[in-house]
Amino acid sequence: MKHIRNAVAAAGLLFATVASAATYTTILTGPQESPANTSGGIGAALVKFDATTHVLDIGVAFSGLLGESTAAHIHCCTTTAGSGTAGVATELPSFTNFPLDLHTGAYQHTFDTALASSWNPAFLSANGGTAAGAEAAFLTGLNSGSAYLNIHSSVYPNGEIRGFLVNVSPVPEPGTYAMFGLGLPAVLMLARRRRRST
Repeated sequence: MKHIRNAVAAAGLLFATVASAATYTTILTGPQESPANTSGGIGAALVKFDATTHVLDIGVAFSGLLGESTAAHIHCCTTTAGSGTAGVATELPSFTNFPLDLHTGAYQHTFDTALASSWNPAFLSANGGTAAGAEAAFLTGLNSGSAYLNIHSSVYPNGEIRGFLVNVSPVPEPGTYAMFGLGLPAVLMLARRRRRST
């Protein structure tokens, strides 16, 4: 639990320094997957994106996956906000250094979205073949509620838990990050307890 608290605290401090970025959050669950599943796994994500400075910050924590983690990405853009499926927008086969082969973990990474390597080649190609085109489409998807983050596992290779990213900009006060940092470990601890009791 200590490593999760440390990762979330570090992510919160990092995110607080990127003042011009838009901020998005989500809670990831199995029933939100498509098709929905009965996984008791749960996760939370805090994503900040600044297309001007080409900075994409991603912080994720997850717990109670039925399978071992095999990949994680952001998909964009569904035809209807908050539902449906879309192709992977971010790099393949998974986020750089995402914790794999685990049931519980935490992750934070900063991407340079001016680099073509930060994007799925198919997403890049579908949006003009340039990083700038991919950034514009991604930002539109994030702001319209048609982008989601999911975690794939050995039990659910197409995705065990997911959540649509919701814009919470303007950028929250630093206290909001502290609340997120305190609340996320509590959410994950409750998920563990729920998993043990079933």
